[in-house]
Amino acid sequence: MSGPPGSAGIRTPDQRLRVFVSSTLKELEPERRAARAAIERLRLAPVMFELGARPHPPRELYRAYLEQSDVFVGLYWQQYGWVAPGEEVSGLEDEWRLAARDMPRLVYVKQPAEREPRLAELLTRIRDAGSTSYTPFTDAAELAGLVEADLATLLAERFDASRHPSPGRDATETATETAAEPAPTTRLPAPYTDAVGREREVATLLEWLGDDAHRLVTLVGPGGIGKSRLAIEVARSVGAPFDRVTFVPLAQVRDPADVLPTVARALGLRDTDERPLSEQLGVARAGRHDLVVLDNFEQVLDAAPDVAALLTDLPDASFLVTSRARLRIRGEQVFDVDPLGLPPDPMLDDVDAILEAPAVQLFLDRAQAADARFEVTAENAGDVARICRALEGVPLAIELASARIRALTPAAMLARLDRMLPLLVTSARDVPERQRTIRATVEWSVELLGPEAEALFARLGVFAGDFSLDAVESVTDGEPWASDLLGTLLELVDGSLLRQHDEAGTSLFTMLVPVREVAAARFELDPDAAAVRRAHADHYVRLAAAIEPRLRGATQAAALERLEAEQDDLRAGYRHLIAIGDVEPVADAVWRLLFYWWIRNMLPEAKAWMTAILESDVPLSGRTRAIAMTFSSWVSLWQADGELRAEPMEESVALFREDGDELSEGLSLAILSLVYLSILPPDLERAEARVRSALELEAIRSDGPYDALFRASLGRIRLMRGDAADAARILEAAWDDAARIGDPFIESIAVNQFGWAHLVLGDPRPEAFARSLELAYGLNSEDGGAYGLEGLAAASAALGDFDRAGVMLGIADAMRARTGLSDQRSIVTYQQIIAQVLEGDHSDAFETGRARGRRMPRRAAIALALGQEPTA
Repeated sequence: MSGPPGSAGIRTPDQRLRVFVSSTLKELEPERRAARAAIERLRLAPVMFELGARPHPPRELYRAYLEQSDVFVGLYWQQYGWVAPGEEVSGLEDEWRLAARDMPRLVYVKQPAEREPRLAELLTRIRDAGSTSYTPFTDAAELAGLVEADLATLLAERFDASRHPSPGRDATETATETAAEPAPTTRLPAPYTDAVGREREVATLLEWLGDDAHRLVTLVGPGGIGKSRLAIEVARSVGAPFDRVTFVPLAQVRDPADVLPTVARALGLRDTDERPLSEQLGVARAGRHDLVVLDNFEQVLDAAPDVAALLTDLPDASFLVTSRARLRIRGEQVFDVDPLGLPPDPMLDDVDAILEAPAVQLFLDRAQAADARFEVTAENAGDVARICRALEGVPLAIELASARIRALTPAAMLARLDRMLPLLVTSARDVPERQRTIRATVEWSVELLGPEAEALFARLGVFAGDFSLDAVESVTDGEPWASDLLGTLLELVDGSLLRQHDEAGTSLFTMLVPVREVAAARFELDPDAAAVRRAHADHYVRLAAAIEPRLRGATQAAALERLEAEQDDLRAGYRHLIAIGDVEPVADAVWRLLFYWWIRNMLPEAKAWMTAILESDVPLSGRTRAIAMTFSSWVSLWQADGELRAEPMEESVALFREDGDELSEGLSLAILSLVYLSILPPDLERAEARVRSALELEAIRSDGPYDALFRASLGRIRLMRGDAADAARILEAAWDDAARIGDPFIESIAVNQFGWAHLVLGDPRPEAFARSLELAYGLNSEDGGAYGLEGLAAASAALGDFDRAGVMLGIADAMRARTGLSDQRSIVTYQQIIAQVLEGDHSDAFETGRARGRRMPRRAAIALALGQEPTA
């Protein structure tokens, strides 16, 4: 240490080192107290103006203090300080000038600040001096930690230098000019939670970091996704080949120019010469295998070139960076940190499967930290699963929600998640302010955006779910800030505010729920919100028209997935149009997407929209009235309390014919035939006549999928009229055509009816029903799956396996309960056939199996039905 002439480099305990603290007094009073406490914790002597004798003039006093001190600590914020009469500089600058050249100098600059010009100029000279540790800080608590850590490092540096002086030089000279030699390890932040559900990610990152080709790995993801926690876990586990791990927190660093000095300080280096800091670090850490963790890099992205320089100058070091945006420099390997794995739909799986989900494991872990009595049980597992699914597996959101378990049951918590942000708050004092609420973490990311990206982020608040680039273009048309729309969208992706994925060959964007709520709140303030909502709704009307032909044939599965991804926006757009009285486009769009509602078991929802249209005060065209009545009549076929009347459907047929829409006329005729088939007693003659009329229309004959579908309906009617052989012939041809066309939904209907025809003929074909179930399962159609299972039940009973018959029907019962739809046609057909094949004394085995099937999780049930696991 420097000090009085002739002093030794290291003092004994009775000769305490003196640390001179220079700062303005009033504006930095809390910081001076914090610095003093930090110095005293190290058993050093603070030398401060307020501790000295008052009879001496101020300048004489601080000069005397400086002459007797060993370390200079400068604290600076906004004020330059008082300039005494006859003096050119303030006492603050004079203290800096008078400090001995060989005295170690530690300078701390409080952020943010609006500095007086002379102080700003002084700080520029201090930074440019090249021999000073220059560190930003934000409050007294942070300053205390920095001062204590830096002084401890300085002591270690000088102690090492005093033991190993260079030949021909004394310890003081060596200590002054040689970079610090840090301890072999650096303390990592203490994790407050286990790294639940991240085992796979940790293993992958350890493998990457063990490969020299992955020297720079950036963990990228939105706020609250768990990047820092994952980085800490990797750092704790890394071991060989690294001989030191250094964790560098950058959350409080705002100026990119401060990044390298912060890294240098963490590695124990003081800037001692004119060479770039990265080169000095290369000399100081030569031959050392360092892992440097740079945490929270997003607000200093302009410092990315400095990281590139470190990669060059420290060839044996690797860097693990956490950021909401990628660095975009050579050598960077990006690791996208995804949300935790979600539990299955609680309607479809059991408690054990729910508990296996990482998101649920985290919820349980943090809930038990708040209330040790909490357990996930059969009674609350479904609510816990729904909470984790609603929070989309975002770790911070799950932690904040689970902490409320002391006051809210899972059911009560779930009820409040409709507006989730107010719930997701923590009162923990040791959590950074930007992570005390989900809103704060999102706002933190938004503040880092450019003006165009921030404007686009607010506009995207109009979306309720996933959306395409075309949709974004529709709601931003004409905006001056949207000239480079794709580039601006990618800025939001890079900032982890948007996630991008492909669905059915289309690139879609999505927001996590907490991010969407912040965007939606900002959108509400948009003066053009009403016009934007209309543009949004019009886009989804156009989407229905564009995707309607793809819902039939080989493109069916892809079209369904596309609509599934954007269904929230379809609903939001159509509800908006109904609310403003523009119902005609809604009726047309919903009608065009008929196959989607049908396959995905959402017909009751479509019926509700049509009822709202019929009950509105808006004058309706004939075609819109026909669409609304057709939906209402058709859906009633599946509802136990639905009114079955042929008159509205006869009117719909006439209205479509009057409109000249043959395709819609044919569809309404086919639905009318189902009405005649389902009324009691059924009118089979009229049912057959109507479906044959549909098959005679040119629009139906030229549309392969509709033609095959209506022929399958004809085959079904022929079966009910007692001609099973003719029915089997018609249905086999319809099945072949549907398979050739590549329409899995129509194939599933035709092959199912084919199986029933052969069952009536005394030739059970369980493989036909299994094929029907397999196709429906692939389309995620609960209703279609129930048909396949009912057929398997009848076929199993016909083959004498009454336990399996009961299990299959029990599984179908559970599916019917989930959809809320039950085929009334089964009253006059399927149930009668099952009753016939069950004649005899087999009711006990059948009912036992049926009860077991009703309790089965969906995944296990489907596997059993398809023969993928034994019945037992």
